[in-house]
Amino acid sequence: MPQLSPLNWIFLFILFWSAVLLLSILIWWSKKIYFYSESAKLSDMKENKWNW
Repeated sequence: MPQLSPLNWIFLFILFWSAVLLLSILIWWSKKIYFYSESAKLSDMKENKWNW
């Protein structure tokens, strides 16, 4: 493995943690939308007062 300059190591460090942060935010956002849609379906069923 070739040696990198300290600036490149800092860049790789920032790039790695920003990718980890972005991935975790995307996972959180997708789960939030999934649970929001599930709760919206449940609330629609609760608002319907007709038994048919």
